[in-house]
Amino acid sequence: MKKMSLVLAAIMASSMILSACGGGKAADPSAGAGTTAAGGETSAPAEAAGALDLAVRVGPDPETIDPALNSAVDGANIIVHAFETLLIVDSENTIVSGQAESYDVSEDGLTYTFHLREGLKWSDGSPLTANDFVYSWKRLAAPETAAPYAADMLGYIKGFEGAAGGDWESLAVSAPDDNTFVVELSVPCIYFAKLVTHASMVPVQQASVDANGEQWSLTPETYISNGPLKMTEWVPGSHIILSKNENYWNADAVTLNTLKFALMEDTNSYYSAYQAGELAMIKEPPTEEIPTLKGTEDFHVEPIMGTYYIDFQNQKEPFNNPDVRKALSLAIDRDYVANTVMQGIYTPATNFVGPGISDAKDGSFFADVTTEKNGGNFFNPSNYDADVAKAKELLAQAGYPDGQGFPTIEYMTNDAGYHKAVAEYLQSCWKEALGINMDIKVVEWATFTPTRRAGDYQVARDGWVYDYDDPSNMLNLMLSTSGNNNAKYSSPELDALLHEANSTADIEEHYEKLHQAENMILEDAAIAPLAYYNDFWLQNPKLKGTWHSPYGYWFFQYATIE
Repeated sequence: MKKMSLVLAAIMASSMILSACGGGKAADPSAGAGTTAAGGETSAPAEAAGALDLAVRVGPDPETIDPALNSAVDGANIIVHAFETLLIVDSENTIVSGQAESYDVSEDGLTYTFHLREGLKWSDGSPLTANDFVYSWKRLAAPETAAPYAADMLGYIKGFEGAAGGDWESLAVSAPDDNTFVVELSVPCIYFAKLVTHASMVPVQQASVDANGEQWSLTPETYISNGPLKMTEWVPGSHIILSKNENYWNADAVTLNTLKFALMEDTNSYYSAYQAGELAMIKEPPTEEIPTLKGTEDFHVEPIMGTYYIDFQNQKEPFNNPDVRKALSLAIDRDYVANTVMQGIYTPATNFVGPGISDAKDGSFFADVTTEKNGGNFFNPSNYDADVAKAKELLAQAGYPDGQGFPTIEYMTNDAGYHKAVAEYLQSCWKEALGINMDIKVVEWATFTPTRRAGDYQVARDGWVYDYDDPSNMLNLMLSTSGNNNAKYSSPELDALLHEANSTADIEEHYEKLHQAENMILEDAAIAPLAYYNDFWLQNPKLKGTWHSPYGYWFFQYATIE
């Protein structure tokens, strides 16, 4: 067996505590720094522990905060504070111990054995054991749960197909004892440890789910969790409050008393709340304010692993014609979108998989290898005229010369960030370049995601921020079996290629087949990549001890003030 021992990185508490709800009022400045205990775990000073009341805005009302059902970054930002997986990703983007303090991998790479920490508890004080992970992963796989991530996260586990077909017990996860959780894979998965860190892989309490059904995640009394914080209040349309979970295994290191997520959708409203000192951090301030905000100490822009793209509903005419999809994609000026419409906050997309995603060799990146292998990129933002000429040819080839006979289409989006501005650009672009008329349908966030997932649209804005550092996480979206395949794209050839890539123990073969898969997706214009994501936000400069991950999450549980 290969032994994997993980030690949680020490997190030191600073000398003062922020009370963001009170306009940035500091607590007792005499509170000292925390001390590092044996094993690298940190104990916060007694005066500081639980002293911070913080209010932030990372999104509007989430569609769901059931870990098995969530597929959005805003919901995940709440889940990662309330729950903890077997392994977690720390502030250095390194996989470290979470609920499991170590794990073993068999020599053939097919069996993972996780050793849980002693004395784990749920937020209600009841014991948490390996059987809770058995139940939760089987629930994630079950068809009645309808989890968008089921196949992505569990597809490599032996018996998944049977579990997805209704036989829960066929999923090869087991608990030989309360502190041991065993997972048997059907094929090797070179990035399985990364999958384990995903928010959908947390445990949920069976007693609460059984007693409350689909309603279990809607109230503080039933939203039993195992992370550093626990829900204590939810007022839909207003806020969710998480409070320190005294039963968390590392509760002494948590500096928060409460974390208030303001559920605000109107950009001007939450910007005003930030200016008034009511919020210590807001994601996506009003885009019209960006020119004046750039260069200030409050304003932050950081790249994340993700691509902003357009979904064509591939099962609906005329988008079931690949020539139509290619024409619409090539007619987009990606440089203009990223640098003018998005004010340089985003980066023009040249392929589907963007920068920062690892390739086979240590220190190499998938996007760089793509450029080398293909002798260039699929999209050339600096040669837009040539792309438009090709787009016109393809549209004529599809039977719509200069857009003649092409029906008016509808583009669905939500009104946040640059989404509406991008929609208005596409409306103008496709009319001028191709003679195609487009209507814009703006939908509230809570309605937008389920409507898109159901395929009840023609064209829609979409985006994906990586859950783990492997290009398969982006490319697997186009699997016909993926619950996150909002474009409803289906290609048996692509399915087979991705299965081969994801089931080999040969790292070189894994990445080579993923390069082939990306080319296939782009050649068929399954979707239309527009830009690579950067997150932008405002944060009180005094707020320290937080971090922003390349997966689009903010972590506040160890927040302090200078």
